[in-house]
Amino acid sequence: MGDLSVVTIIVIAINVIVSFKGFSDNGFFEKYKFNVADIKGGAKYQILTSGFLHVNTSHLFVNMLTLYFFSNVVLGYLGPLGFLLVYLASLIVGNLLSYFFHKNDNAYTAVGASGAVMGILYSAILLRPDMMLGLFFIIPVPAYVFGIGYLFYTIYGMKRQLGNIGHDAHFGGAVGGYMLTLILAPWVFQEHLLMVILLAVPILILFILQKAGKI
Repeated sequence: MGDLSVVTIIVIAINVIVSFKGFSDNGFFEKYKFNVADIKGGAKYQILTSGFLHVNTSHLFVNMLTLYFFSNVVLGYLGPLGFLLVYLASLIVGNLLSYFFHKNDNAYTAVGASGAVMGILYSAILLRPDMMLGLFFIIPVPAYVFGIGYLFYTIYGMKRQLGNIGHDAHFGGAVGGYMLTLILAPWVFQEHLLMVILLAVPILILFILQKAGKI
């Protein structure tokens, strides 16, 4: 948390501009949202563009606020290029996982930067596992406890299809942030090996459940 960097301002500005264009132009929104049928028909660009659209201002605000809270941690350790790589990779991995789980549902659609933001959040947790997060902005929780708990909740949400929430994109974004951070900052293996292992457990469980046809 702290002053907004130029890179964070640019990312937030792009999200705001694209989202507000989508709010006022339904044709634009429909063209660039994540739509399984369209992607099958060749609109692969939606895997990227849908991550900059939002359903409403509340959806946009929550994602951008979360990005603000954790962007400086990632920037401080990985620099502007590393930050952008984590953000974009998490967005794409999140939507690819979403496509994998919904490829047989041509009616499935989604928008939002949640996958990218989750990637930044999980990158920050790996880089600074000693951080304390405010659950519901009130209850102090160690970052790694929140991260592990949220991934398990996301698996449960995917299995039960809870609410109108893209749990799979959230999970995929977290995995993208996790993997790319380990590639960009291999020193994490040495300094935070336990966190690397603990955060890998839910990922392994999701893989096992999917292979067993349980999700």
